[in-house]
Amino acid sequence: MTHPSDTGPPPVLALEDISRSFGAVRALRNVSLKLFPGEVHALAGENGAGKSTLIKTLAGVHRPDTGRVLLDGAPVVFHGPGDARDAGIAVIYQEPTLFPDLSIAENIFMGRMPRRSLGRIDHQATHVSTAALMKRLGVTLDPDRPARGLSIADQQIVEIAKALSFDARVLIMDEPTAALTGSEVARLFGVVRALRDQGAAVLFISHRPAEIFQICRRVTTLRDGALIATEPVDGMTEDDLVRRMVGRDLDELYPKQPVTPGEVALKVSRLTREGVFTDVSFEVRRGEIVGLAGLVGAGRTEVARAVFGVDRRDAGTVEVGGRALPNGAPSTAMAAGLALVPEDRRAQGLVMGMSIERNIGLTGLRTTARAGLMDRAAERGRSLDWALKLQVKYARIADAVSTLSGGNQQKVVLAKWLATGPEVLIVDEPTRGIDVGTKAEVHRLLSQLAADGVAVLMISSDLPEILGMADRVLVMHEGRLTAEIPRAAATEETVLAAATGRTSA
Repeated sequence: MTHPSDTGPPPVLALEDISRSFGAVRALRNVSLKLFPGEVHALAGENGAGKSTLIKTLAGVHRPDTGRVLLDGAPVVFHGPGDARDAGIAVIYQEPTLFPDLSIAENIFMGRMPRRSLGRIDHQATHVSTAALMKRLGVTLDPDRPARGLSIADQQIVEIAKALSFDARVLIMDEPTAALTGSEVARLFGVVRALRDQGAAVLFISHRPAEIFQICRRVTTLRDGALIATEPVDGMTEDDLVRRMVGRDLDELYPKQPVTPGEVALKVSRLTREGVFTDVSFEVRRGEIVGLAGLVGAGRTEVARAVFGVDRRDAGTVEVGGRALPNGAPSTAMAAGLALVPEDRRAQGLVMGMSIERNIGLTGLRTTARAGLMDRAAERGRSLDWALKLQVKYARIADAVSTLSGGNQQKVVLAKWLATGPEVLIVDEPTRGIDVGTKAEVHRLLSQLAADGVAVLMISSDLPEILGMADRVLVMHEGRLTAEIPRAAATEETVLAAATGRTSA
């Protein structure tokens, strides 16, 4: 397919027929990619499609088994990330890694601070250089502000500024919007457009088709390690892109089954945690999916943690099946039939160094123990059963859970908690960072659980997900519940109005 730049300047960075294997697993198979200056290029594919391996090949982390990397049209070999950085290639990861107690300027110029005579750090020069980078990006951040307390969006801006300080010509942005609000995404896209207009080549990785259509000119789709297509975004539809990613038509992204709610399974009354949330009351009935919406920082996750007992509440009561739960007692909550799938699956939902089977088995230690000793056969049987039910893709059940893709890690977290047979399931950002095909599977699972009588409380920053899956929508604003909206009346406008404090319950 011809691109206008094919007859003009060469691509600043390209891959030609790259293949890369890890043991018996072929992560990439004869993949080619061209990144042109002044263009935002999307990389799409399901979890496990080969995107991470491709990114790491561009960044010098992996060397290809076969094929070539070309820089300005000439073959190049990166012996490590330092070589790629020196060549002007920078990766902005989904989760920034800043030193929290250092200033923004110190984080950007860490290890290469401007010096005065006698080797003393020139803080003024560092400040001026950082301010110039922020001006170039069109954002206002104080160079002397500590990194601690910065939002994820601001941390990503700092990472981008750091890349520009190395004179990066290629920016690889890996799921940069996964944890951002709508306004933060809009600001980030403004920065991306500014970089594009200044001649940078941007590779943008996202599981959200709408974002790809909004910001990108071309899209390369991978599936099972192979290149499916590189084509202009213009003229494509979201269905076209999804079909290329998953290899089939996606029947329905939000397969919500109609149900008649049963008795109250979860009752929360006047829940308060000083300085975090105040006077939160709601009910979830058996068979219902209740969505909990609101802007990042509204207190949604904190309410879920207090309901489950991870954090202690200062006032209020929580009842499961009519039984009052003690304050700050997760084990009692579990015994009562409450399960919590946390927002941060890697830090809170999984033990990354443990095997898949041990992670799934963690919630069943009491049921699979015999005379105080683990029954490994029972644990493995339980884990294999749930891995099969949730269609977890793995090489061996004994492999570390860290070897799985993000979507399959999420399935393991779900399997761990579903194995407890919960009466009430709280899921916090259940589809963040997973591909559209896996997202549909998770939605189908939640819908089936509700149809089987489980009460589901779903926290999500993905507004279409809330509108597509929830029977009712609860909306929080600054630690308070501001609205309860039935499914028929829930729209983006009504939910956003409540989330920004423009309506009251």
